[in-house]
Amino acid sequence: MATQLATRGLPLASRGRSSCAASCSSCPPSSPHLGRRPSRRFRCSSPQVDAAAAPPAKGGEYRPSFADDLLLAFFRSKMVEVRVLQSLFPPVLLVLYKALLSPIANGQLAAMMLARATALSCQWLMGPCSVNSVTLPDGKSWSSGVFVEKCKYLEESKCLGICINTCKLPTQTFFKDHMGVDLYMEPNFEDYSCQFNFGVPPPPLDTDKALKEPCLDICTNARRRRELGRNSSPDELSCPQV
Repeated sequence: MATQLATRGLPLASRGRSSCAASCSSCPPSSPHLGRRPSRRFRCSSPQVDAAAAPPAKGGEYRPSFADDLLLAFFRSKMVEVRVLQSLFPPVLLVLYKALLSPIANGQLAAMMLARATALSCQWLMGPCSVNSVTLPDGKSWSSGVFVEKCKYLEESKCLGICINTCKLPTQTFFKDHMGVDLYMEPNFEDYSCQFNFGVPPPPLDTDKALKEPCLDICTNARRRRELGRNSSPDELSCPQV
């Protein structure tokens, strides 16, 4: 009660200064509530910004450290271990397909069947696609190919490295290891189309042309490097995620 009476006895301007300073110390000195500087017991300062947490200077570029490279390699290995494709098939079906169908006609029948199944069931992921003919290693031509007109996965990811590491290489490995059928995927990073060649073994990684392609034009990191003028050598043109 005494406190209330004391408060009522204060001038209106004084009460305004106390409440304003206690609730918001950032009011400018020209505020009508602050006729004079607030007392020290009501003053507070804004939290100091940690220099280590401050964003890098404009125009700088982040360079991955050795630890970053290790974490990226670990992430890629775990992406492969997810085995999304394998989980879509009953285990018995994969075993029977590899044991019974893959050996027929040197795998050509199995390759043709997979091409048709892929064209029918994977358009939700890749977009419109159709079965076409490919040339097998023995020189024969079979309708065991699938042409993807414009891959939605590649277009949406906007990254060559994501295409290579989470689609091309794991898919080629899956069909060879679990279904007994070779597959060579040829993504086109200019028009985002992709050619599936079932029955054709992929080349070694060091000669696969897809792994030597530069970053996509739509890649934000590549655009940033071009703005900084850092695409002066072949190493800087290549995707750092491959």
